[in-house]
Amino acid sequence: MKPRTALFNCSTDHLIYPMSETPNSPILTSAPAQPPVDSSPPPSYVKLAMRNMVKKGSKSLYHFALTTVGLLSLLLGLAYLTR
Repeated sequence: MKPRTALFNCSTDHLIYPMSETPNSPILTSAPAQPPVDSSPPPSYVKLAMRNMVKKGSKSLYHFALTTVGLLSLLLGLAYLTR
């Protein structure tokens, strides 16, 4: 008879045997439990963006102004080059 090899778990000071060697181990036949379903719909992206903009304040306004200036510069530059 071959001696059983065990792993030593330092945190609980118990011997842990691999799954295939555990005596009288119960076999799980039931399916895993389903996570609870949230009945409320997730918040829309517009609401999340507005909440984020209000929370960040001046940084959002700075990025908006920078984007506007960049887009206008691009459009004016293309209009000048293609006249």
